[in-house]
Amino acid sequence: MSSALIPIDDHFLGLSKGLFDDKNLPMPFVSEIFLLDCHVAGTTHVDLTEIEGRLAVEDLLVFKREPDNPHDPLAILILDMEGHKLGYVPRVKNEVLARLMDAGKLIFGKLKNKETIDDWLKLSMVVYLRD
Repeated sequence: MSSALIPIDDHFLGLSKGLFDDKNLPMPFVSEIFLLDCHVAGTTHVDLTEIEGRLAVEDLLVFKREPDNPHDPLAILILDMEGHKLGYVPRVKNEVLARLMDAGKLIFGKLKNKETIDDWLKLSMVVYLRD
């Protein structure tokens, strides 16, 4: 069973351009600020077998708020750049990130490591704020 694709806002697709605007011009005062290092929660509840081979270290991870999530109103969904669901920011780490996102800040991740442990794909990431 493959995961359904979730639409990604064009704002997030701009991440793939690095420090350049939509006209491919340099943005001189943009920086990526390291916020935290953590794992992707919930990967045991998502079938990642079809996309695991395409996931590579340094891949950008898109964060999408889920304020209507019945289990956690501060939930932050994690997607790859194609829109495949990977999991969530761990609940113990999501409060400040969710509040920053709700205030319009661009928060995203980069895949740091992937490791298969038995039937579990452990994904580690680094989280950044683009400012």
